[in-house]
Amino acid sequence: MGKTLLFLVFSLLFVVSSQAQIRYNQVGCYPTQEKVIVVEGVNPEGRVRVTTPKGKVLTPSVMREAVSPWSGKTRYIVDLGQLSATGNYHVSVDGQECDLRVSKHPYQDIAKASLRLFYLIRSGIAIEQGGTYNRPVGHPDTHVLVHPSAATDKRPAGTVISSPYGWYDAGDYNKYVVNSAFSIGLMFAAYEQQRGYFNKLNTDIPESGNHTPDLLDEMMFNLKWLLTMQDPDDGGVYHKLTTPNFEGFVMPADCHQTRYVVAKSVTATLDFAGVMADAARLFTPYQKDYPDFVAQATKAAERAYQWAKEHPTAFYRQEQLKDPTVNTGTYADGNARDEFFWASSALYRLTRKATYLEDARQYQSQRFSTPSWGNVSALGTFEWMADDELRATDDGLLMQAQMLAYCENAVKEVETSCFQSPFGNNPRNFGWGCLAENCCCQAFVLLYADLLTGTTKYRRYALQNADYLLGRNATGYCYVTGFGDRSPQHPHHRISEADAVDAPFPGMLVGGPNPGQQDKRDMKNAVYPSNHPDESYIDNMESYASNEIAINWNASLVAFLCWLDALHSQL
Repeated sequence: MGKTLLFLVFSLLFVVSSQAQIRYNQVGCYPTQEKVIVVEGVNPEGRVRVTTPKGKVLTPSVMREAVSPWSGKTRYIVDLGQLSATGNYHVSVDGQECDLRVSKHPYQDIAKASLRLFYLIRSGIAIEQGGTYNRPVGHPDTHVLVHPSAATDKRPAGTVISSPYGWYDAGDYNKYVVNSAFSIGLMFAAYEQQRGYFNKLNTDIPESGNHTPDLLDEMMFNLKWLLTMQDPDDGGVYHKLTTPNFEGFVMPADCHQTRYVVAKSVTATLDFAGVMADAARLFTPYQKDYPDFVAQATKAAERAYQWAKEHPTAFYRQEQLKDPTVNTGTYADGNARDEFFWASSALYRLTRKATYLEDARQYQSQRFSTPSWGNVSALGTFEWMADDELRATDDGLLMQAQMLAYCENAVKEVETSCFQSPFGNNPRNFGWGCLAENCCCQAFVLLYADLLTGTTKYRRYALQNADYLLGRNATGYCYVTGFGDRSPQHPHHRISEADAVDAPFPGMLVGGPNPGQQDKRDMKNAVYPSNHPDESYIDNMESYASNEIAINWNASLVAFLCWLDALHSQL
């Protein structure tokens, strides 16, 4: 009896493992975009059926097969051909089915949702235009204490300051200068290259209908908070506004811990300087809505930069914070060369002062890497690429060559990859926030490369990263909440867990597969399904290592998908 049961179990496992699993972009494709699916479990040669919107049945062939270097699984890459008519194409393989959607504007809704997400995570105001997600005010932050680590003679420990507005940073309720400034800076880089698109994009926020584009209005909500984080006496910038410990999974209005501004840091101050310089320049046409901001931001940026020059080693060291100790996110960084490069480049574009250009040349990177909060050198490169004068210099041409060399290296393994994409072919691609920094930011850079070269060479590869992000991957998830046929339902996000709404906020990008699994010891009710780099993901609220959300990650989603949508949209 035991042997019979064991035989049945193994037989069932064999059947399950040998079932076809179709991996595909669950959101949609452009008519001119390549149409590729990936099949696991069986060789689908001669078994793929595609029914067109008009009822015609096609039988595409397998292009090639690829074996995962980590799991050993064989994947079959199937080219569906030129499916250029709009509509839904029904795909079936051995009883497994899906619909591939072809649309003129497949990314319009998800791009808009990725930006509107920032309205839903605003701090310090009641959310009244969120529909199902409306909520009362939480964290007004009009009574914030100066932590001993941030104390000065004029602002001793315990001084009460007001620091309202801004965005909740991630799954928690704190506000961090480094990540806020980086997030805005990345979205500004996209805005500069696609102004016409963003000038027409309506995200249904309270400011919609004024004289300023909605993206800039949304950035202003966070910029207002950032201005309060600068010490008015010396120009330095507090590293973060935080509670001593993370709040529980409760709604913002139910949080009651004391909130503090903590130690000034050179990295926060330089990121602040960079983003304020950009903001002063980009908001110049919109002073009717924000009449005092340009002058205020210009002064704030220059004062911050001067403080950083005088305190170049003032790095944030959370372990030194006492009375109370602080145990929230650190955003610590022991190298400020990249921040100096971004800030000096942005300040030169704003002021044309030679001293900033000299500094930018001193701090420029020798190698291009995708933007992240911990390495913002790419934001400095984007400043040079967006400025005709700077781009034409020898340094600018070198930076352009470095960016294009990065792109060439990024795409070289596509034709042998498991999922026909630049992203996901190296174990180092996966880790904390990989879907943002390594997938979306890579695709953003690929689109930027097309702009610089005047071609569409790299767009194909950027679209392949969209395919991966939205379902053509090892887990079969569309990694953006509220979209696709299988998307995260339980992100590590306090509001989504604590509100009475079943579905999480739409438009949130989760961190993605993370073989480090730094949270597995803390998870009481969940276990990672796999240790393989590209499968190390779990849709569970407890998984902060793979399923958290964050503003910098969503900023990369906005930058990528809005640019992609801008290339094909007529809003």
